[in-house]
Amino acid sequence: MPIIEVKNLKKYFPVTGGVFLRRTGWVYAVDDVSFTVNKGETLGIVGESGCGKTTLGRCIMGIYDLTQGEVTACSQRVSKLNSTQRKKLAANLQMIFQDPFESLDPRQTVGQILEEKYRIHNRAGADLDSTIAKLIEQVGLLPDSLSKYPHEFSGGQRQRIGIARAVSMEPDIIICDEPVSALDVSVQSKILNLLLELQEKMGLTYIFISHDLSVVRHISDRIAVMYLGKIVEIAEAQTIYDHACHPYTKALLSAIPIPDPELGKERIILKGEVPSVENPPSGCRFNTRCRYAKQVCRKTEPPLFANETNPSHLTACHFFS
Repeated sequence: MPIIEVKNLKKYFPVTGGVFLRRTGWVYAVDDVSFTVNKGETLGIVGESGCGKTTLGRCIMGIYDLTQGEVTACSQRVSKLNSTQRKKLAANLQMIFQDPFESLDPRQTVGQILEEKYRIHNRAGADLDSTIAKLIEQVGLLPDSLSKYPHEFSGGQRQRIGIARAVSMEPDIIICDEPVSALDVSVQSKILNLLLELQEKMGLTYIFISHDLSVVRHISDRIAVMYLGKIVEIAEAQTIYDHACHPYTKALLSAIPIPDPELGKERIILKGEVPSVENPPSGCRFNTRCRYAKQVCRKTEPPLFANETNPSHLTACHFFS
């Protein structure tokens, strides 16, 4: 049974204007998204900035109320929980944020930041100090880190503090919202390896959000590709890289740099601008930038079709399923 199940999730934000700030439209941030994640699995979610990746993660966390649809995590419907039930679920459903500096209280020491988590969830036992000391060591920081403030650390070290806070409650699920995008490449690999090590040790389930396909490849079991609020392709990670079907996925893959300058590679350049999320195109949302688009693409929105040879490979395209 899946540990996370998302059904027809929609999240629209109102657009207001005029003297009386009346609603003039909607931002269709996430529009009819469905998928499941099994326990111990890592689902990578990729796409350009503004495609709805972070909004999707925050909807699953319960940070945003849903416009429509359902999110079930650890056998509980997130939107139906009261404040007490949501607090209990929060211990089992954690998030690592993109900017480690903004997500840490600058007025608290690292020790106080981690202690606060245990006190909120009533887990501050007599051995709290030793528990926190083991936790900070587990993420690769020295014991004297507990008496320091966030501004005294590098970006990679601050992200380790964020990871320590996320795993402190021994959750089942962690949503990683671009956890390495603000870090140097040399530091990224260390943080990714730490996440993999913790996953193996603690049996964690990850939803890993990123715009970097090379990073997602390193950590993900399956990958979902988002475009303008919708999932356009989802499959096993290796299948995506070897046999991508959707034209948008192919364009993203072609942009990954090759370390060998002698090897040639066809770069697919997408023409035109990304359409507005306030006024998405009819039919397939990618049709305004797709070189294969036909009349049916402009009129009819394609569902996620299963590949004939690989039923777990789903593509929202009229011609490349």
